Amino acid sequence: MAETEEQLRQWLVSTAERQGAAVVHVAADEAGAAYAFSVGAWRRFGKPEVVVIGLPRDVAQAVVDTYVARASAGERFTPGQLYAGFLEGCPVTFERVATRHFPEFLGSAFAVYQGATFPALQLIVSAPDGTFPWQPDAPGGFAEYQPVLTDSGAPEYWTPGVDGP
Repeated sequence: MAETEEQLRQWLVSTAERQGAAVVHVAADEAGAAYAFSVGAWRRFGKPEVVVIGLPRDVAQAVVDTYVARASAGERFTPGQLYAGFLEGCPVTFERVATRHFPEFLGSAFAVYQGATFPALQLIVSAPDGTFPWQPDAPGGFAEYQPVLTDSGAPEYWTPGVDGP
């Protein structure tokens, strides 16, 4: 392991020990919106890591911290269910992240898990009007700004409008 990768691993592990999980932020670029994800929730609490896309850094930090606090207290997050308490006035839901997205959206977690498999959920935020990226009346560009990290790019663990939002 390279020295910088070992330093990253040590920071992730020590931060997770102190705070429940480390939060890694990735800035927006020409390829997509900013995103943030947890590292340590699986190691510390046996709960999936979480990724959130398209929120400002401070909001993403608060959302991931809220997820970690609630998950570490024993709350389970079921894909397709609506949850309050993450962002005022905007319900959220969850979807399982396909492993093919792990290198791009959870890459730093491999410094801790070193090839081991770990689960991850995407916390998907509604638009202020309550629509989600896959809904036909969602704001223009919303689906591109907040892609769904499944193999198909759409919810796969529930049917939108039937047993989920």
